[in-house]
Amino acid sequence: MVKSSDPIKLEILKNALESIGDGMALTVVRTSRSTVVKTGMDFSTGVLSSSGELIGQGFCLPIHLGGMMPALKACRDYYENSINPGDIFMLNDPYEGGSHLPDIFLFKPIFINDHIVAYLCAMTHHTDIGGRVAGGNACDSSEIYQEGIRIPPVKLYSSGIPNETVYRLLEKAVRVPEMVMGDLQAQIAGLQYGENQYLELVSQYGIELLQQHVEELINYTEILTRRSISEMPDGTWSFSDYIDDDGFGSESIQITATITKNQDEIHVDFSGTSKQCNGAIQPVLATTKAVVYAVLKCLLGPQIPNTSGYFRPVRITAPEGTFVNPVLPAPVAARTLGLVRIANTVFGAFAQMLPHRVYAACAGAEVGVAIAGYNKTQVPWKPWVLLDFAVEPGMGGFSYRDGLDGVSAGMLNGANTPVEILEIDHPIKILEYGFTQDSEGPGQYRGSMGMKRKYQCTTDDTTINLRSDRGKIPPYGLWGGGASKPTSIIAAKNGLSEIKPTKFLDTFNAGDTLEIQWPGGGGWGNPFERNPTEVVQDILNDRVSSSRAKEIYGVAVQQGTSIIDWALTTKLRKKT
Repeated sequence: MVKSSDPIKLEILKNALESIGDGMALTVVRTSRSTVVKTGMDFSTGVLSSSGELIGQGFCLPIHLGGMMPALKACRDYYENSINPGDIFMLNDPYEGGSHLPDIFLFKPIFINDHIVAYLCAMTHHTDIGGRVAGGNACDSSEIYQEGIRIPPVKLYSSGIPNETVYRLLEKAVRVPEMVMGDLQAQIAGLQYGENQYLELVSQYGIELLQQHVEELINYTEILTRRSISEMPDGTWSFSDYIDDDGFGSESIQITATITKNQDEIHVDFSGTSKQCNGAIQPVLATTKAVVYAVLKCLLGPQIPNTSGYFRPVRITAPEGTFVNPVLPAPVAARTLGLVRIANTVFGAFAQMLPHRVYAACAGAEVGVAIAGYNKTQVPWKPWVLLDFAVEPGMGGFSYRDGLDGVSAGMLNGANTPVEILEIDHPIKILEYGFTQDSEGPGQYRGSMGMKRKYQCTTDDTTINLRSDRGKIPPYGLWGGGASKPTSIIAAKNGLSEIKPTKFLDTFNAGDTLEIQWPGGGGWGNPFERNPTEVVQDILNDRVSSSRAKEIYGVAVQQGTSIIDWALTTKLRKKT
């Protein structure tokens, strides 16, 4: 490692590279077609060095930080002796560097004369990728061959010339080609923007000096990371969390993470984790690693640059054939559920090491609703697909404040799609959308509230595929904090209501409804140590009922008022 002689210049370069990533991201959003990208923000952009190491990322999804390098490596390995100016590589195969089939990676090499000086990445979660179920995220697929078109490393553009064969194959494989092809062009627009900006950076620094500074930035990141890790206590800590089931059986899935910290290095070992499951909720190894890196980055803080330098002090052991490292032909399309639970587990292990720096479990139902059908008034029938994935209700409690409501947490950084947009673009009504009283994980600092969303179908033969969890095992609390209310799924068909499992594929008709109640975040600390005035404020804001305040928090109010009954409150709290 070489210590940088000028950290100020490296900070300027870091900001310049991240600004390129941000500009690429903004370009993708402005030129995309789908709600998944335009409002859900399920995409990422990044800048990688000439050797394929991450050197900057746009303000996008944390889990994509560690996923770009394996995907680029697969493309560089395949086209090792055939990388030319004007090329754009394309990839989505999870078993050859990708994450899951709906995520299509595009990479563009940046040339100066005959030399590659950098790579740019724009990757997007596409509305459909073919396969047996619209949206490509079915939990009940049993092998990857059911999940859609698998794209190995190919050239979407070769020396600036589009590969019409790839375009035509993709267009015919998906249900909504106008969405998919539109988003693909948005990715290309992002790459073009990034190329122009990076070439300006080259002209500012010069090729050799810029390459030198890029290497210094990566090494500098490693130095800062090792310094931060060395300040953590040495030792070994373990934690386990559980997924309700895989959508096929009722057996829970255990994820165990053991963290060993020694001096300036960390080892994360997933031994003890359940075997790979039958359903599609498990991530491939590259995604598991990306989750670990992202969790560590959350703990290290924003002062650490977004480069691969902070990957270097981390070693990850994930036994082959387990939930965190499945082997072909395991399905992985609904892997967001698994990766968020892996993050919850790794956070839980770090919480044993750093109890005041880690918040309790995020709401973590990992709800993904794919609703699809056909407009049969047209010939041929016109398919439509709605993906409503970024509806994560909030965070767990911290050691110093309550969990935030209605925000992405865990490894997500998506955005909520307004219900008006969903209704305009699809034959669906949203009858109800709001928070649920008494759904938080109680604690000295409570978790976020759970939420409710109720969908109504307006056409017959509407297919709904639901990926969710936390129906049996709710989000955990920490250090005396309680778990939140579990997930609840209720379908009403032909006027009859039924409780549905957290994972299902079913057909609904016009007038039928699906109501999803998300859990809240876990609590931190003993609920009886919560400030009584804060409990009363929760009552006034309809977060907590007066009966729950009395039973769970030991805070009583005078009947019909918001005035604390201090005598009864003192008596209740003495019981603990």
